[in-house]
Amino acid sequence: MPASFCDLKRERWVRIDVVWWLWVAVILQIVSSKEQLSSRECEDLGFTGLALCSDCNTFAEYVKNQITYSGAVLEVCMRKLVFYPEIVGFIEEEKDKFPTVKVQYIFNSPPKLIMLDDEGKHKEIIRIDNWKREHVLQFLREKVKSASY
Repeated sequence: MPASFCDLKRERWVRIDVVWWLWVAVILQIVSSKEQLSSRECEDLGFTGLALCSDCNTFAEYVKNQITYSGAVLEVCMRKLVFYPEIVGFIEEEKDKFPTVKVQYIFNSPPKLIMLDDEGKHKEIIRIDNWKREHVLQFLREKVKSASY
């Protein structure tokens, strides 16, 4: 006896569902088997000393090598500075080396660098909560055009 229209439609959806789950399994396998690069390999690719993310691809997503900026604003909450001794050290001891970097105290703001273009417009915002002072220094040396160091 021939199958009804509903049975054929249900069978088709079951096949599509199975194919979809197989596709998801393949994608998950590819993603989970992706090899992470070592710190040394990241440095060889040009990510010197700033390997803050789990791999170079993630790091490159947030810090684009080809871009330089005319200045920056280091935005942070003055009350939260006690939790960021590395940022305090940079502000107190290193900030004067970068005349185009301004510090702005905004209530409840996590530490971040707001990168500026030639017209002073915001081009990119980079959170620096977990950065060490030397990371901030290196980043600004490499990314801010008119930094004097």
